[in-house]
Amino acid sequence: MSSLRNGILAAVLLIMLWQGIAWSSGVPRFILPPPMLVAETIWNSRALLAEHAMITMAEVLIGLVLGAVFGFVTAISLVASPAARAVMQPMLVFSQTVPVFALAPILTLWLGFGLWSKIMIALIIIYFPVTSSFFDALMRTNRDWLGMARVMGASSARTMLFIRIPAALPGFASGLRLAAVYAPIGAIVGEWVGASQGLGYLMLLANGRAKTDLMFAALIVFAVLTILLHAAVNRLCEKKLDHPESM
Repeated sequence: MSSLRNGILAAVLLIMLWQGIAWSSGVPRFILPPPMLVAETIWNSRALLAEHAMITMAEVLIGLVLGAVFGFVTAISLVASPAARAVMQPMLVFSQTVPVFALAPILTLWLGFGLWSKIMIALIIIYFPVTSSFFDALMRTNRDWLGMARVMGASSARTMLFIRIPAALPGFASGLRLAAVYAPIGAIVGEWVGASQGLGYLMLLANGRAKTDLMFAALIVFAVLTILLHAAVNRLCEKKLDHPESM
């Protein structure tokens, strides 16, 4: 509750600062619309914003699920196979040297302007943090537990299933928390590069028509949805992954 209270207080202070700047600076509304105008636009354009928000959140959620699944499987493969580590780890590092802004036009060209190019961008941007966090946690499994498993004759597969994976779930949770923040960024980048729907597309459309209040409205809706997604993932991780012994 204290974190929620602090978040609300921070939001109120930010809105007051925004309103104060809009009043005192004399900046035209088409450059910096006041909060009340943006709030009015959100209400009046709620159907339009909801339509585009559903598209963006579909891209984000599908990308998040796929990135989590692929990251989970990849991390286990890297731990289980030294050969896979030798081949895939340099590829994972290399994937992070290429900016997602550079990949977005290529993926849009290959996959089109629909959902899948944005889903793929979201997947790429979260794949590394999920894989890296879970892999590190798997490699840090208590050595005494692994030694006991060997003494008791447990196979590598059973050791992975019953010791390494349960012990590493908090690390996987850390990766998911990062992914919940990064996935929306990937989807928005994809929509900026090429799209006909989504909040990112709506921001560009509003900016091109000098509807700054609508652009701010879309941005605020996107920020609120990202915060809610992160809170939901964080709650899920706290209940199911941070304390695997309670499952």
